[in-house]
Amino acid sequence: MKSQDLFEQAKTLMPGGVSSPVRAIKPYPFYTARAEGSHLTTVDGTTLIDCCMAYGPLLLGHAHPEIKKAIAARLEKGWLYGTPIPEEPEFARLITGDHPGMDMVRFVSSGSEATMAAIRLARGFTGKSDIVKIEGGFHGAHDAVLVKAGSGATTMGVPDSAGVLRDLVAHTRQLPYNDPEALETLLAKNTDVAALIIEPVLGNIGPVIPKDGYLKDIREITKAHDVLLIFDEVITGYRLGIGGAQVKFGVRPDLTTLGKIIGGGLPIGAFCGKREIMSLVAPQGPVYQAGTFSGNPLSLTAGIATIRWLHDHPATYADLEEKTRGIEESLAGKGKTGGSFVRIASMFKYFFRSKAPQNYTEVKECDTAAFTRFWQKMLARGIFLPPSQFETNFLSVAHTKENLEAICGGYTA
Repeated sequence: MKSQDLFEQAKTLMPGGVSSPVRAIKPYPFYTARAEGSHLTTVDGTTLIDCCMAYGPLLLGHAHPEIKKAIAARLEKGWLYGTPIPEEPEFARLITGDHPGMDMVRFVSSGSEATMAAIRLARGFTGKSDIVKIEGGFHGAHDAVLVKAGSGATTMGVPDSAGVLRDLVAHTRQLPYNDPEALETLLAKNTDVAALIIEPVLGNIGPVIPKDGYLKDIREITKAHDVLLIFDEVITGYRLGIGGAQVKFGVRPDLTTLGKIIGGGLPIGAFCGKREIMSLVAPQGPVYQAGTFSGNPLSLTAGIATIRWLHDHPATYADLEEKTRGIEESLAGKGKTGGSFVRIASMFKYFFRSKAPQNYTEVKECDTAAFTRFWQKMLARGIFLPPSQFETNFLSVAHTKENLEAICGGYTA
């Protein structure tokens, strides 16, 4: 088989044979030859309904014709200049217009880079050293956020990777999700906290959805203690709707990180926020950030085309939510038991736990062996889900009624 042969070669040339750990599917990953709409086609000739969608960026599906057209037009003009391009202020104006309370944007090359810069900016603005993150929240692969979950609200961080200095992650504290009281307790005892960074909906282990009022509570608590609130909307940005989670839940953070969808399927990230904070970013201020590929012309072009398409098709989000609702109703109609189905907008997951988890600890109670059997069954039926109980499934505009029937059939088989 071609995929198996390719993986055997890759293992001798690349650590683990892959460019990112989540792709290391056992016994070997399939290799994709092409993709279009809601489908992937492997080098082995298998066509799969894709519910991974590159882990979230492809809200419009693979190789959307309007995005493809925009990228092709940009290629005719060249694709990297090392100078600003007219599309930068255009896209910044579009993004800030979609997020009330957001004044300025800095484009970078990935979500990880965006969260790293946002944390640095929060420390530079406040003059404080510590940050707080949520257990199970993922904010990229940089040192400050590669921290194992602690045993309590005030537990100092422990490195989650070799090579990460204990002295550095000692400035990162963790709290359980959906627990505003824990945040209040921590901040009342610690005056050197610069920011709380949080995925408003936990996407990397979920979706795990905030309880009613939770996000508003943490906004009030952080304000009361002069702590910046950073919403990591790399996953939820433009996924939950125009304006992401902050518009959906009516909460205005101080800083926001974006990625995935705003690149239209090409590499991008952005950190954004209030003018008084963003004005500290170099060259305007003393907080340094730079990158050769920041404001990449291809990524900006694809991103603008994507967001303008969403503005031009206002029924998109209601249609997507109806799709995930249909999967949930199909499970209920077949009397599916033994787990819990969670959805929000076009994000969904079947947790192998009797009740929907509300935090990282509860997610870890899921039956991962049962999930693996389920995942393998779905793949055999031609449906590709993210290969972990701890990853969100995504639908796109391109998923058809027939696709949904096949997905539902796999869940209820």
